[in-house]
Amino acid sequence: MKNKNIKKVVLAYSGGLDTSIIVKWLQDNYKCEVITFTADLGQKGEIEPAKKRAKELGVKQIFLEDLKEEFTKDFIFPMFRANALYEEQYLLGTAIARPLISKKLIDIAKQCDADAIAHGATGKGNDQVRFELSAYSLNPDIKIIAPWREWELNSRDKLLSYASSNNISVDMDKKNTPPYSMDANLLHISYEGKALEDPWSSPPEDMWRWTTSPQNAPDKPEELEIEFFQGDPIAINGKKMSAANLLESLNDIGAAHGIGRLDIIENRYVGMKSRGCYETPGGTIILHARRAIESITLDREVAHLKTEVMPKYANMIYNGFWWSPERENLQKFIDETQKNVNGFVRVSLYKGNVIIEGRKSDNDSLYNVNLATFDEDEGAYNHKDAEGFIVLNALRLKNSSKK
Repeated sequence: MKNKNIKKVVLAYSGGLDTSIIVKWLQDNYKCEVITFTADLGQKGEIEPAKKRAKELGVKQIFLEDLKEEFTKDFIFPMFRANALYEEQYLLGTAIARPLISKKLIDIAKQCDADAIAHGATGKGNDQVRFELSAYSLNPDIKIIAPWREWELNSRDKLLSYASSNNISVDMDKKNTPPYSMDANLLHISYEGKALEDPWSSPPEDMWRWTTSPQNAPDKPEELEIEFFQGDPIAINGKKMSAANLLESLNDIGAAHGIGRLDIIENRYVGMKSRGCYETPGGTIILHARRAIESITLDREVAHLKTEVMPKYANMIYNGFWWSPERENLQKFIDETQKNVNGFVRVSLYKGNVIIEGRKSDNDSLYNVNLATFDEDEGAYNHKDAEGFIVLNALRLKNSSKK
């Protein structure tokens, strides 16, 4: 419901079709000043065009901020420490960006004395939930405008018609049709809509923007050595890098080898199933490498407990509860498990595959070759000790079978 007292609104602005229409719609329907905020999260080449388009729409206050390092260091890497996967597949590239964008919207609203914030998420999607739960967590009194829940522009055709009648330019793809519904940042790029709405239809090859097709990737594998400190990757092939630069480098290397493509039907928090295609090359490499370094540095029961809580943690992020007390407390447990996750992992990248070639930790490895060997172990293990272990564990099973 419209609040006629709103004078200023801070809009999360991508420069795309939906948010460009929203600028005009807010100006016409709320008669308010629109302030745009565009975050540079590593989406490559979208920032300056967004500024230009905002100016064309009459926006006077335009905020652009490079958040790549903050995004990677304070959001992506903490999430990676959990090895988080939603429904065992999705690396949460869209979901993890929303709490940071919401935080910046709240900061700018305070700075500019704005009455409300606004976003371009649809009434069918998860992002409306993520944006708004995050915003209310950070400012319980903030007013939020969600145009997709108010306007009648509930289809692509209606949006295009509105854009045409208001002289709002529309970017077209190579076939001169509106592009897929996309979200891009340093972690991933996602695609929804158009041909993907038929779950039986294969994604068109010309849809993918980042990665080489695995079939066309190099015939020779490429080997990398990734160094980890307290669970986070800090170097590639001995070269130390900042968090964002490291992820960007892995994106480029992985993309050339067809790493990180995903086509899934996911269960949205708002109730329906939805198809999404994703490219997450760097994140896919890190996930495999992290599991490898954890395999020799984490205690068995700690590792198992961490694996058990991971789906819950992933659900929190997917559903928009990054700023919740339960996520923050679970993060403390996860971070505590990572203190000894230090060492090196060797991986080979080959035609869409990340292959673990080796792992080592000079000071924190729990792997004991004398315990594991099939050769002489110098008295490290007495095979007879296993007998009592088996007898005790078999007691319950023997008792149950006597019924």
